[in-house]
Amino acid sequence: MSRDTQAALLALVKGMPKAELHIHIEGSLEPELIFALARRNGVTLPYDSVEQLRRAYAFNDLQSFLDIYYAGTSVLLTEQDFYDMTWAYLQRAHADNIRHTELFFDPQSHLSRGVNFAAIVGGIDRALGDAADEWGMTSGLIMCFLRHLSEEDAFATLEQAMPYLPAIVGVGLDSSERDHPPEKFSRVFARCRELGLRLVAHAGEEGPPAYIRDALDLLHVARIDHGVRCLEDPALVELLRARQVPLTVCPLSNVKLKVFPQMAQHNLRALLDAGLMVTINSDDPAYFGGYLNENFAEIFTALPLGRDHALRLACNSFDAAFLDDATKAAYREQVYAYFGRAVPV
Repeated sequence: MSRDTQAALLALVKGMPKAELHIHIEGSLEPELIFALARRNGVTLPYDSVEQLRRAYAFNDLQSFLDIYYAGTSVLLTEQDFYDMTWAYLQRAHADNIRHTELFFDPQSHLSRGVNFAAIVGGIDRALGDAADEWGMTSGLIMCFLRHLSEEDAFATLEQAMPYLPAIVGVGLDSSERDHPPEKFSRVFARCRELGLRLVAHAGEEGPPAYIRDALDLLHVARIDHGVRCLEDPALVELLRARQVPLTVCPLSNVKLKVFPQMAQHNLRALLDAGLMVTINSDDPAYFGGYLNENFAEIFTALPLGRDHALRLACNSFDAAFLDDATKAAYREQVYAYFGRAVPV
């Protein structure tokens, strides 16, 4: 592919309408905002400067990232803090032509510091409302349980969340995957299903393919977050293909956390070739080197991907979203119009 053709392809993927379904809102906290909130709230950070904090973003694995990630959340104390964090992400999302976003948030990491649940949801939800008013952006809020904590703690968090469920579309499972299988949370996910919440779970990133199968069979999730290790199990791949279970893949995150040594070795093209419903997302963009368009640019530069893959990925992002059929169809029409094609009948 010539340099001009590659540049045109990157411009295409950056400009196309898209959804983001795997974004931890606390993972969008840039060092500059962390220090600003620390000053506002009188929080002392274990870093002397923005530059020193940014240099600390060299991770060996998921746990080394989580250690810094949770330190960053210590500056979030008030509803305005959560609003400012969310609005900063939404501005970047709008610039990346994201029309719909579904945000993860981790209430347990805040409740344990004495932050009020109302402040957490209130700030995030207010920012999402402003994005809807300002740009027509649609959104959903997904409450994640921290898998390194107990299921009892997850149940207690769910109880605190009950008054705020009208603002929450679903629940997820994140944090350290190793030694914390999905079955650990089967009862709390069953309760969430009874409450009508949509279900997702991180699986098959650092954990084995069996965790993906267990998330489907035991937790009854609708989407798998990451899921890149599914290719190690051909029977699982066929199951995912037949059911068209969405995988919310995060390329820059996968490379930063050493799931793949470099982007050229990422298996996203293989996942697409296997007929799986793959989406591209940014995960924790402040820590992993880029927001959604950077993820698209890096993966389309490193792998043999073209216009048809871009169209498919854009459509997948809306088809995998927790939206009603009419809204999905409207977004699909926007995608096809952008590519100058008619929507297949």
